[in-house]
Amino acid sequence: MACSLLCCWTAGAQTKAEKHGWHLAMQSYTFHNFPLTETLDKTQSLGLKYMEVFPGHKLGGKWGDKVFDFNLDAQTRKEILELAASKGVKLVGTGVFTTDNPADWEKEFRFAKAMGMEFISCEPKVADWNLVESLVKKYHIEVAVHNHPKPAPYWNPDLLLAQIRNRSRLIGSCADVGHWRRQGLDPIQCLKELKGRIISLHFKDIIAQPAGGGEQHDTVWGSGVLNVKGMLEELKRQNFKGVFSIEYEYNWENSVPDIRKSIAYFNRVTNEIF
Repeated sequence: MACSLLCCWTAGAQTKAEKHGWHLAMQSYTFHNFPLTETLDKTQSLGLKYMEVFPGHKLGGKWGDKVFDFNLDAQTRKEILELAASKGVKLVGTGVFTTDNPADWEKEFRFAKAMGMEFISCEPKVADWNLVESLVKKYHIEVAVHNHPKPAPYWNPDLLLAQIRNRSRLIGSCADVGHWRRQGLDPIQCLKELKGRIISLHFKDIIAQPAGGGEQHDTVWGSGVLNVKGMLEELKRQNFKGVFSIEYEYNWENSVPDIRKSIAYFNRVTNEIF
């Protein structure tokens, strides 16, 4: 998958994972209770160089209640990019983008292009695929299709592949490994099915199903029921290059310590497997 901007941004000290084209990013939804200005500070404090910003994230700071989306004026876009760069953070993608209005798609692609982004994570309507593919080719921006739980249209790899198998190789998966497991799927098998079509991941670990039901919420990587090391080994086997977005959907007000432990686990495991 395309990595030209990522390769430029990682000049300087690199982890072993980065040297092999693996890039940890913050999915800003992790900190949706905080404005984007604070999210950038938290991302910087974690030593992360990339961010995938969710549409609708409140900007904060001098921008107040303005939100991150394609309606931002050119000056605000420029200032947000400058603020991110001052924190050493590249806004590499946006998502998960959804819309019922086909006319919004070109607005989103123009916005992503103006912000220098590599990909849009999204869940297109089945009827919009020809339009989306034409915009992928026009703007040369990757589309990474996310898998929300059923009845979402792409909750398993077969449903996604049925729509994209014969389309541009710039179209692929934004693999949310936690959602797969919550839907009773084997994440490693899902990764295998999508070989060559994985653009980015919403990477995580989750707890076991609580007795009597309940949420399988996120947990520190390596401490839950997902085979995190096995997933990373499978991605290495596929020669994957791309972004692992950290979407930590638990302990919302104080998740930084858990995320820091998860990053340490990722670095330890990737040092082993590489």
